Amino acid sequence: MPHQAALPDDICTGHNFTLIRRFLEEHGLECRIRSVIAIWEDGKQEQWRLHCFSDSAAATAFLDHFGGIKFDPKRDRKNGRARGVWWRSGAYERILEMGPLSVPEALRS
Repeated sequence: MPHQAALPDDICTGHNFTLIRRFLEEHGLECRIRSVIAIWEDGKQEQWRLHCFSDSAAATAFLDHFGGIKFDPKRDRKNGRARGVWWRSGAYERILEMGPLSVPEALRS
C-alpha cells in the first residue's frame, strides 16, 4: 500500500477516530494503519499515524477531506532504511487542528 497519508496520532483519537472510520466506510475505501515516529531537525519527536492505501485516488480523497501530509516511504524513510522513523525538515510545530479534526482538549496540554 504505497499511497500514504500522515496525521498526528493524537488527532486520530476519540470522536475523530469515528469520523475517519465513517469517511472510509461511506466512500468504500480500505486502508491499513501504521505508526511512525516523526523526528525534526531540532530533535523534537511526535508519533504520527499513516493511513496506507493501495490506490492513489483513495489517498488523495482522504487527504482532500482531512488534510494531513502525503508520506512517501522511499523519501521519508531515507530509501526505506529508516523503518518506523520519519525524518522531518524544519522545526517542530504542534498541530492542534487539521481539516475537520482537532486534538481533544484532554490531550492539548
